[in-house]
Amino acid sequence: MNRKYLIALILPFLLAFAGPKLKKIAITKDVSLSIPETFAVMPDDGIAREYPAARKPLAVFTSPDGQIDISVNQRPSTFPEGDVKMMQAFYKASIQRMFSEVKFIKEENQKINGRDFLVFEFVSTVKDERKTQQLAPVRKYTIIQYTFLKDQMLIFSFNAPAQLQPQWQETAKAVMASAQVK
Repeated sequence: MNRKYLIALILPFLLAFAGPKLKKIAITKDVSLSIPETFAVMPDDGIAREYPAARKPLAVFTSPDGQIDISVNQRPSTFPEGDVKMMQAFYKASIQRMFSEVKFIKEENQKINGRDFLVFEFVSTVKDERKTQQLAPVRKYTIIQYTFLKDQMLIFSFNAPAQLQPQWQETAKAVMASAQVK
């Protein structure tokens, strides 16, 4: 078979698996992240519904179909600045308490763009434990990473339905590896 035809046949398949293009977004003057070009800022009512908390996230971006979210949060840290290793057991236990089941894929201290991060990658399950009716368990694929900015903790997260993990895992890793904190 002619080499041109072979390339023409294979190229669309390679491009389909390349994942979406990323664009760099300034979250604050000190924090930036690259997100898929098709993602948009989540409206305030969506943030209130999906991320109910006393403190609103710095930013939340969502996929066009609303299934995948990327968020950046900042809150006061109770840990000594820069002590990422000390936080690991605490945050792992916190993650395990939030869900019915957690299967960790990765749990490590990682240097990202010159800064120490605590990174967890996992698939979580939340089971409906009400007695009156049973809903199907909700399974999510998540990468969450923590770092310090002065006396604040920065939390970056990527969340998708677990069934989308195969299509989005490499993009999720690229997004999280793009985190920059000055």
